[in-house]
Order: sequence, then structure tokens, then C-alpha cells
Amino acid sequence: MKEFKRKIKKIVKVILAYLTVVYWKIRPLKKTNKPVAFLFHVSKWKQSYLSAYLDHYDIRFVPFDYKLKFLRFEIEKYPTKVFMIWGFNHDDDLLKYAKTNDIPVQRIEDGFVRSKGLGSMHTPPFSICIDKKGMYFDASQPSDLEEILNNYPFKEDQTLLLQAKQCIGLLINLGISKYNHIDLRDIHDIYGKKIKKRILVIGQVEDDASILKGSIKKWTNNDLVRIAYKENPDAEIIYKPHPDVLTGRRQKQSNPVEVKHLAKIIEEPLSLVDSLQTIDHVYTITSLSGFEALLRGIPVTTLGAPFYSGWGLTDDRQLIRRRKRKLTVEELFAGAYILYPLYRDPYSKEVLTLEETIKRISNQ
Repeated sequence: MKEFKRKIKKIVKVILAYLTVVYWKIRPLKKTNKPVAFLFHVSKWKQSYLSAYLDHYDIRFVPFDYKLKFLRFEIEKYPTKVFMIWGFNHDDDLLKYAKTNDIPVQRIEDGFVRSKGLGSMHTPPFSICIDKKGMYFDASQPSDLEEILNNYPFKEDQTLLLQAKQCIGLLINLGISKYNHIDLRDIHDIYGKKIKKRILVIGQVEDDASILKGSIKKWTNNDLVRIAYKENPDAEIIYKPHPDVLTGRRQKQSNPVEVKHLAKIIEEPLSLVDSLQTIDHVYTITSLSGFEALLRGIPVTTLGAPFYSGWGLTDDRQLIRRRKRKLTVEELFAGAYILYPLYRDPYSKEVLTLEETIKRISNQ
């Protein structure tokens, strides 16, 4: 009986594969005056807000279980097209096909001032980044952001730098970070009385693409704690695990208990804005939190190579020789937060400035 069922399943799969080929071949061409964007690895809950950001394209959301040998019949119907891939999802056959057929490949990720809640909560973002070269967290290759930071004439654009300075002030004064879902706390209730130099170690999701692509060495959060302690033996070391790890949405790779004798472990929800209060130095692998510390004048050590390292502002343990000039905090902010991302209200779909985005998230 089991053997019979197995054979039936095999026959059904063959029939479905054949019907898929027929469907893509005979599917009528949808007339469009726009270039066609084929979007890969985009969850359904993201599709409505992405459509607003990409309204200059005719969009095709490709199912997660697509087969390129079938999909190409649809792709080849359109003379002008682009592949857009969410995050750093990788498909060698797709990338090879794009290169062979001169199809541009772009990657999409959340922006740096994102939302009230977490992406893992399916909270839609107020900003996204679309990169035609790579992605801002991938230090192994150039990105559009790196191109901006290397070449944009910031000193000639004083209006942009003034906007950057005002936006930094707005972020700090309103207490806005990338995510803003945790209520503000009195930091003295969490950290206790400050009696000596205080080091904050920012934990990350250790199998996240920002570490895998942003660091040539596979660091763990516990490695980071140990290094911070070794380099600052007389300081108070505070270790803040990533919120997704704390809530169990993402799996931890190293156990904080193993470094409890070296650092105070923050085991309750704490916003990044609050966690940076009373801190004298931040250690991170590649976390955006390091840049948010820089905005507040806090020295930062990076073990990997996040987008904000290599410009003369951080203590870098991994060098990126492509990053060729010194920048001010305002110049780096202007490139990463103003020139690079796109901002829209995910509910009304209207285009926003960074200032409007900060205020709307604050008002939520």
C-alpha cells in the first residue's frame, strides 16, 4: 500500500510539473508600459507595502517554491525587467541566469528608521533600502551605500548636512531608534548606580546575514563579551542580548550564562535608546546599534565591518580597504539615513521625508 501511494505521489508530481510548464508557456502576456520587477523571497505580509515603494515597476511576486526552469518562460516574455531579492537570500542558479541574460539584480532590506514594532512581529516599515550593487551589511563587496559614502560631495551640500544635524537631534530628543516597541525605563533601575567606566556589549542574532556577510571571522556574542572584558578589566561590562533572542523569536548560538561572571546580563526588555544611557563605550560585531551610539557621541569598537566602520569614526578590528576617506558623523548619517533609503508611510502609502518619518513613529 505504501509503495502504491509513493508511486501515485510521483505521478502527481510529474503531472503538476508538466502543467506548470504549459501554464507559463501559454500564460498571456500582461501588457505594461513599465519595466517588470520579479520579486523573490518576499513574504505575503510584505507585499502590499512593497508595491507602494515600487510603483514605478510592474511587479511580479514570485512564489517561494519557484522552479527557474519553469519561471523563465514568464521572464522571457518581457524585454525590460529586473530581479529584486529580499535580503541576502541566495540562489546560485537565479544569479547565474540573471548574469547570462543581462538582467539587473537588486536587493531589498529594511531601512535604519524602521517602525514602532519589530519585523518579526510583521510590523510594516516606514523605510526600505534598495541596492543595485550589493547590500549595506555585506562587507564582502561594494554597495550603493558605500559608493555614496566614498564619493558624495558632502562638504558642497551644506543644506543636506544641516538636515542631517537636525534629524540626528530629532532622533535623540524623541528617543527614536530603528525599532521602538519597548516602553522607556529609568536606567538606574536596570543598571544600578554607576561607580566606574561602563561598557555596553550589544548582542546580535548570531546567524543573521549582517554577521555572516559583515564579518570575515565568525564571532559569537560571548566572544564579544570576553574581548570587552579583557580590554577593560576595571570597567563594568553590561551585555544586552538581541530582543529577538530574548523573546525567543530567534535562536541563540551562544549561552549568556557562560559569561555571567564577566558581565551584567540584561534579561528584561530594554530599548536601545535607554540602554545607551550612562555608557562610556560600546562593543559590537556589526550591529546598527553601534552607529546609534556614535550619534550620541559614544566611542564604538566593531569586530566586523558594519557600514559605519572604516570612515575614521570607530575602533575597527576588520579593515575594508574600499572605504577610502574620513567622514564626520553628520556626513555618514546623511549618506546612510537620507540619501540611501526610501521613506513611505506603510499605511497611507504617501512618500515621506526622514523628519516626517521620525515624527510619525514618535506619534504612534
